[in-house]
Amino acid sequence: MGLDFKAMIVEEQAERQFARKVGIRNTDDLPGGELLIKVSYSSLNFKDALSATGNRGVTRNFPHTPGIDAAGEVVEDASGTFNPGDTVIVTGWDLGMNTAGGYGEYIRVPAAWALPLPAGLDLRESMILGTAGFTAGLSVYGLAARVAPDAGDILVTGATGGVGSVAVAILAKAGYRVVAVTGKADQAEFLKELGASEVVSRETIMENAERPMMKERWAGAVDVVGGPMLAAVLKSTCYGGTVTCCGLVGSPELPVNVFPFILRGVSLLGIDSVQCPDNPRRQVWEKLGSEWKVNLETLATEVNLDNLEQPIQAILKGEVKGRVLVKL
Repeated sequence: MGLDFKAMIVEEQAERQFARKVGIRNTDDLPGGELLIKVSYSSLNFKDALSATGNRGVTRNFPHTPGIDAAGEVVEDASGTFNPGDTVIVTGWDLGMNTAGGYGEYIRVPAAWALPLPAGLDLRESMILGTAGFTAGLSVYGLAARVAPDAGDILVTGATGGVGSVAVAILAKAGYRVVAVTGKADQAEFLKELGASEVVSRETIMENAERPMMKERWAGAVDVVGGPMLAAVLKSTCYGGTVTCCGLVGSPELPVNVFPFILRGVSLLGIDSVQCPDNPRRQVWEKLGSEWKVNLETLATEVNLDNLEQPIQAILKGEVKGRVLVKL
């Protein structure tokens, strides 16, 4: 007989009408997989909010438990990869999408989805980072291989959000001069506390964006917005610079010409944290717990399952600052 546990349950009450509640599930109802984990922490990402509100581009079948991140202790592992009591993290793959996720006190997943808790991080810290922090780490990892700290300013768009805020902090820790972009002028001090040397408005970045090319300004950039913002960033990146792309909150469309690529040799580097292979996944998490470890508490707002509704609505509106940690 399985174990009863507390979880968020998203149900479709009528066509395209969804409701969320905190209820009881049983481990016998969890999907197949060798690894059963008792979850201590999860986090809130934009994709979680989409799943929680019934977006079928993220989750096809309901009822469902969201949560694309989870950190906790191994209860059992039929594969023999882990031992009971081992601390592990799971981010990405299908967790929280069509596999019951971290907004439940237990998850069951393939053992290959889990990593041992990275050295230098505890369970709480790992989920303050979560998918957003890992995505920021992948972005810096790709950028640092191509752009040196002394090459010039690095731009971070959407800087107060989950990926952006962690990227600002990591880049500053790694020795880069960071220029943070935000539409929230009242958050300039927060971004400077994270390590931004300069904070600029969206309007500043978009000035003259209608032109085929713009003045060279950035040695590189971490973009989480997409759309016209990413196009403007590409047009204003210096010769040989690199721009990483990991988000679409502005738009999934990219209205840009080929000039930045063929006249300035700019590189556009796509970042995917969901199916990232094991080797770079482990390397980036190792860095996040060591040379790139930042003051994570300045980024975190902690909630539990019972008060997650307001943050879900806030992240959909772009109103969340830093990271929302979910304590199970």
